[in-house]
Parts: sequence; structure tokens; C-alpha cells
Amino acid sequence: MASASASSPKRFSYLRSVAPAAALIFLALLLVAGAMATLHRRDSLANDQDTPRKILRDCSNRRRPLPRGVVQDTTDLEMELSLGGDPEHRRKQTAPRKSLLAVPVGIKNKAVVDKLVSKFLDAGGFAVMLFHYDGAVEQWADLEWSGRAVHVAARGQTKWWFAKRFLHPDVVADYEYVFLWDEDIEVDAFDPASYLAVVRREGLEVSQPALDRRSEIHHAITARALLPAADGGGVHRRALDTRCHAGSAAPPCVGWVEMMVPVFSRAAWRCAWGMVQNDLIHGWGLDYRLGYCARGERARSVGVVDSEYVLHRGVPMLSDGGAGAAAASGGRAAVRWRSFKEMQLFDRRWEEAAAEDTSWTDPYAAQPPTAISR
Repeated sequence: MASASASSPKRFSYLRSVAPAAALIFLALLLVAGAMATLHRRDSLANDQDTPRKILRDCSNRRRPLPRGVVQDTTDLEMELSLGGDPEHRRKQTAPRKSLLAVPVGIKNKAVVDKLVSKFLDAGGFAVMLFHYDGAVEQWADLEWSGRAVHVAARGQTKWWFAKRFLHPDVVADYEYVFLWDEDIEVDAFDPASYLAVVRREGLEVSQPALDRRSEIHHAITARALLPAADGGGVHRRALDTRCHAGSAAPPCVGWVEMMVPVFSRAAWRCAWGMVQNDLIHGWGLDYRLGYCARGERARSVGVVDSEYVLHRGVPMLSDGGAGAAAASGGRAAVRWRSFKEMQLFDRRWEEAAAEDTSWTDPYAAQPPTAISR
């Protein structure tokens, strides 16, 4: 017993002498383990950063719900002639129409619209879309071409309301030009094919046919030139009147068309459609900005075609008491008041957007605006 008791102090003394060294060894092992974990994490991050871009793209592609080859981003307004047959054969044999005529219509102007649409269809190379603001669709069925037109009906809506909702650029992407016309247009002196020949030759992105001087004319630039310039190619691009002089470089003196009979190239329509505001249904103010859709060349790429001209009858549509529209609109005076307010609102939105978008540069900032009046 005495020897066992004597050995206990020695054992404790030995443990006390070994404990510090053991603690140091344990601490060292912890540090080494931590360093190895850190190095492993850094190696993993380095490997992630060195992953080829192609592999990352492949991973991203796996998140797409559909394979690229089956996705069709655009469409058109062509109608099927039959519910049967071989669709592949039809696609190969049928050439798409080249341009689109879209018109808001009311049944009271059926005779004028008939002449207008017939002129375009007889020229060939056009699809037709009618916006029925009075809801009357069946009453057009007796016209020979009615079955070849696309009919959209919504009571009491305007041309620009329809255009924003049914002429998305991806829907009309197959058409070279979009004619977005009012219905009160007489086309006795107008040939669509000749018009397009002039537009292509002159490189016009935004255009309109000149107005016969018997028309209701609001701006001098839209009137047919009395003495067309010898080298003008049947087109004029500026106006000279009490507001416009030789040095004027802004709309409505230069780079301007009116909204009753505008014609847009495919690219110009994509731009203009984006400017059309969902809640501003009369389109006032857009005409002063259409030059921005002419690929930066409004003095050259916006013009009025004198060689092909139309007569604008100036008949009020939605605000004249027809089709129950007057009850909703409050009459022509109320429509005009709203149109003016819409122009003010659009101008304010434009100015705010231009100020906020620091990445956008105004190509016409150096050109002083012309006083606006309606």
C-alpha cells in the first residue's frame, strides 16, 4: 500500500509535465486542419472560376423550357384556306404577302372602305386587317374580299388602341410595310404598288401619301406639292409656311407625317409601336417623335409622297354619334380635349424618360423644336 501511495505523486507529476506539450500538439493539429480546409475551399473556387464558358452556357441552356429549334418568335395574319391538306406542302408553295393594310372601320363608311381595300388587294402583295369600332362585323360579309380580311371587333375603341393590342411587331414581322390608315380616305389617284416603289427607292422608313388639296389639311407638309421638285423623286421632306423656313430642322417642318395615313417600314413600326402608350388612345404627340424611328435620319428617311396622293374626307368617326360611341366619349369636343391632354401627358413622359435614361443620347438635341399647334 505504501509503495502504491508513493507512486501516485510521481504519476501526477508526469502528467503535469506532459500536458502542455500535448496541448500544443493538439492546437497545431487544429491549425493544420483549418489551413487544409481553407486551401481546399480556395481550390474549389478556383476550379469554379476556371470552368469554361461553354459549360456554363450549357448549364444555363438546361433551364430553358423548350429547345431553340421549336420556338417561333414571330407570326403573321395569313389565314388558312383549308382545315385539311398537307401543311408542309402549303408552307413551301405559298409565298407570304409583303405588306399589311390595317384600318379602323364603321359600317356607315362601308362604301369608301370597300374602294380602299379593293385597291390594295387588287394591287397584290397585301394582307388586310379591319378594326370594327362599332362591333358590326357580319354586315361586311357580302363584300367579295371580306373573307380574305382579318376582322377584329371592339366597340368604341380607336385606331391606336387596336394597333397597340393587335399589331405587335412580332405579329406583323413578316410584312415589309405597315399601312395604318383611317377609313375616310379616297384612293382614286393612289396606286399601292407604285407607292411602295417610290418608298423603297427613296429609302423612306416613315412616310405618307400626299393629301389632295381638297382634303382637310392640318399641316402644310402633308399637302401635295403644287410644283414637285425636279430632283425630288416624287417626294418632299420639308415644308415652308408661316412656321417653317428654310433653316427649320424639326417637326412639323421636317421629318414629319400625320397620323391619319402613316406608312411604316418593319423596323420603324417596331420602334413606333413601342412609343404607343397603352392608356393614350388617340396618338396625339406621336407624330412629333416618329423621326426617332427613322434610324437617326429623319430629314432624309421621313417623307411625303407627291406622286401617289389621296383625298382625306375629314369625317369624324367615334365622336359623331354613330355606333353608340358618342354616349361613351361625350361628343367630339370631349374627344378633342382628351386628345390634347394626351399629347401633354405624352410629352411629359418623354421628357422624364429622356432625363432619367443616362445611357440614351438624343440625336436631335441640337435642333431647336418648332412651336406645336393644333
